[in-house]
Amino acid sequence: MTTTIKLHDDTKNQLDKFREYKNESYDEVLKKVIFIAENMKENPKLSKETVEAIEKARERIKRGNFLTEKEAKERLGL
Repeated sequence: MTTTIKLHDDTKNQLDKFREYKNESYDEVLKKVIFIAENMKENPKLSKETVEAIEKARERIKRGNFLTEKEAKERLGL
């Protein structure tokens, strides 16, 4: 089941900053934000490390430094 939600332009623009790739859905972005928020409540120190790791990964992806699914499968012998 899917639904439509209304967002102010500024909220949409802020969500866009969390996108890791152009075609990433808002559902995926919101799930990431929810995961981070829930994790911060349960373990604040781990959450800070998680957020930093995500930011580093996002920077690597923006630079094009990542493996495709096919490359990862080949590297893992799958």
